[in-house]
Amino acid sequence: MINAKDIENKVSQQVFGKPLIMNVMRSYVAEAIICEALGGRWSWCSGDYAAWDIESQDGVRIEVKQSAAKQTWQSKKSSIPAFDIRPRKGRYDGPNWVAESGRNADVYIFAWHSVIDETANHKEPSQWLFFIVPTEELPDQNSIGLSALESLVSPVSYEQLADAVGSVVGALDRVAFRK
Repeated sequence: MINAKDIENKVSQQVFGKPLIMNVMRSYVAEAIICEALGGRWSWCSGDYAAWDIESQDGVRIEVKQSAAKQTWQSKKSSIPAFDIRPRKGRYDGPNWVAESGRNADVYIFAWHSVIDETANHKEPSQWLFFIVPTEELPDQNSIGLSALESLVSPVSYEQLADAVGSVVGALDRVAFRK
């Protein structure tokens, strides 16, 4: 007889058991990679309509946005990345709606998986590049592309990620932090 754990394993294998992960689930992979790189002072808190994805012990909020050149549904052509940075009209705090306009995170990390050949594996941390941008430096628009990100900041590798996030967080205006 099948049980809940068997179902969980079957679903996990179907969704995450291949090198390329479909768009709607790949965000979990990028968030897990980033959270792992950042270490124990950070908690992965994304989920049902969460307003941010990762939070530090002292309340710094990170929003993760991701895209990949190679998609599950395409063969040879590279996908053109566009990341959603639209300010929100509010957020959920548990089951309660909080009408709080703007961007809810202090820092955005844009994760870009650029590998397009047969070695592409969305679960491989070394294949990702990360752009770390303080929210206050994002343009007043709904989305941002790769070239605009590259004009704001240089990408870092997985190995450089924790130090780069530490530098960006250390330079933030502490007055701007939420309680």
